[in-house]
Amino acid sequence: MGRRRKGSRSARMRRASSGPRKPGKAITGVLHVARPGSATVETAEGTFLVARGGIREGMNGDTVSVTLSRRGPGDPQAWVQSVVERATTTFLGTFEQAGPLGAVVPLDARISRDFFVLPDDRSPARLGVADHDVVAARILAYPSRHEAGIVTVDRRVGAATELDLDIEAVIASFGLETEFSPATCEQASALELDVDAALASEPARRDLRDMLCVTVDPADARDFDDAVSGRRLPDGGYEVVVHIADVTHYVSWGSPIDLAARSRTCSVYLVDRVLPMLPERLCNDLCSLRPGQDRLCMSVVMRLGPTGEVRSAEACTSAIRSDARLDYGTVEQLLEDEIEPSALPCDGTRANDVAETLRVLDEVAARRIAVRAARGAIDFESEEAKVTLDADNKPVGVVVRRKTRATSLIEEAMLVANESVATMLSEADVPAAYRVHERPAPEALSQVIPVLRELGYAKGGLGESVVAGVPEAIREVLEDAAGTTDEYLVSQLLLRSMKRAVYLPENQGHYALGAKAYCHFTSPIRRYPDDIVHRALKALLSGRLDGPEQHIVAKELPSLCRACSERERVADAASRKSQRVKMAELYLAHVGESFPGIVSGVERYGVFVRLDESSAEGLLPVRAMGEEWFDYDEGRMTLSGESSGRVWRLGQRVDVTVVGCTPSRGHIDFALTGSERG
Repeated sequence: MGRRRKGSRSARMRRASSGPRKPGKAITGVLHVARPGSATVETAEGTFLVARGGIREGMNGDTVSVTLSRRGPGDPQAWVQSVVERATTTFLGTFEQAGPLGAVVPLDARISRDFFVLPDDRSPARLGVADHDVVAARILAYPSRHEAGIVTVDRRVGAATELDLDIEAVIASFGLETEFSPATCEQASALELDVDAALASEPARRDLRDMLCVTVDPADARDFDDAVSGRRLPDGGYEVVVHIADVTHYVSWGSPIDLAARSRTCSVYLVDRVLPMLPERLCNDLCSLRPGQDRLCMSVVMRLGPTGEVRSAEACTSAIRSDARLDYGTVEQLLEDEIEPSALPCDGTRANDVAETLRVLDEVAARRIAVRAARGAIDFESEEAKVTLDADNKPVGVVVRRKTRATSLIEEAMLVANESVATMLSEADVPAAYRVHERPAPEALSQVIPVLRELGYAKGGLGESVVAGVPEAIREVLEDAAGTTDEYLVSQLLLRSMKRAVYLPENQGHYALGAKAYCHFTSPIRRYPDDIVHRALKALLSGRLDGPEQHIVAKELPSLCRACSERERVADAASRKSQRVKMAELYLAHVGESFPGIVSGVERYGVFVRLDESSAEGLLPVRAMGEEWFDYDEGRMTLSGESSGRVWRLGQRVDVTVVGCTPSRGHIDFALTGSERG
């Protein structure tokens, strides 16, 4: 059986001999449970890893009292001593009858506790709950180290056969909100489309309904929050206009809808559904820029020179009427001359004008990419694997989405609009939710250099420039890998070494985009920071920067930006987990089949392999790699067989066989094919 070497005997003895240090005084913090047995506690003195077994009776989100102790070298670890305040009062779980008791097993994997319904509690019978039904349980007594928790059933959600339990578990485990409050729903239902009234009552709002504009989105999109216009100017330059749904016209600060959006901070795109930030009345109706229908917008009119540089930008509130709802596939066909303008889904009399607009925006995109490259922007190669589902939510295939001329056309228009708005706000020193990306740490970049050199990149002085964070050097490495089988891998290695972009109340620039100022302005239906930016921009345009609302917003901006950054990470993780769940379910039907792939990750316990045809990723564990010990080189990210000398490294081609899948965990397990074993 394959093994990995765990370190020398003397090193293990040294670790064992350094016992725990005497705990210090208790401090208070918030417990964050990532998964069962893995947690951190955020305190005023810093964030600490919770020791194994140190969570005790704590649950995710609880305010807890902890003590710190150190076992051997390294940072101190926390031990929960008591719970100061509980964060979880209800949860979803599956009900099972256990003799006279009822048991509720939480769908949230982070709640690894036992909960029982007492024999005299008639709530399951009253609600018609049967074995394996999903229920909403309310905690009456919290579990301790010695006793299980006690709950009552508030609501029967549905039978296991009616629900996709694996996806419901993802929703529960990431704490995602699925319903709006009655007050939010009541406010949303009372909203009315008022384009003519808004134009009459707001002298500054421009009537742009005669300006040709289109929306371009994925074929399965339901909300359309951005439309684009483009035309050539007599001097060889371009006019680009980006129209964004005016969400804040309908959602006032502090209203029920605003508070609900603030709580969510973003829409969550799961494999089988969207958990929207705003009620459907807004995101799929009033604020969706449907073709042929009048809608209120925030518009940014930009004048660009012949080479794509921004010469001027002006923002305004507006009213528009989209001429066509287009999808990326159709636009790509037009740009590649595979279809004629007459095939576009729009008024036939305007088909040629729509086609010309798209070709102009395609030219602008190419010029903007060159402008950003010249100033040091870094474009990472990306691809997105989406599992497709049938009417019963069963996986039937995978669509791998990659950058195309059509997607770049929209992406570059949005980028230049976001940058233009951020520049307006920053130059006026207006507090807003700026999108900030810091220069990467040299330590993080230096860790990928040995791996890049293993792959044949970043040789000599180029590697030193990469470590220094010189954008041109990073671009050179990416360009060297472009068009090779290493392209995606090199891009992902460098991307992982970057700091994550965050929202901050003040502008600090965007490293990867090479932008002096940047914000998110173009998706107010699905991102709360965009709504903050819309309010700030409206205050700037109307001269109300000293108004009471802006003072309140400015005061709350630090906490709002922090919450938006944190919830964005949660939403991204939940989206990826839901895709992995369905990908593993898809490959259940392919157990025993073999596929070619590439080593995409190397760990002590095995290598991760990404399949060519679907980008599905699974684990080839060391136990399936041969009857020998394996040495793990963390710096070079390699596994080496001690007997055979075979080295496993990133980018290596390999054929694997699917030997098992665990959809609930999103895991796919591989073994080597017969030829690989030989």
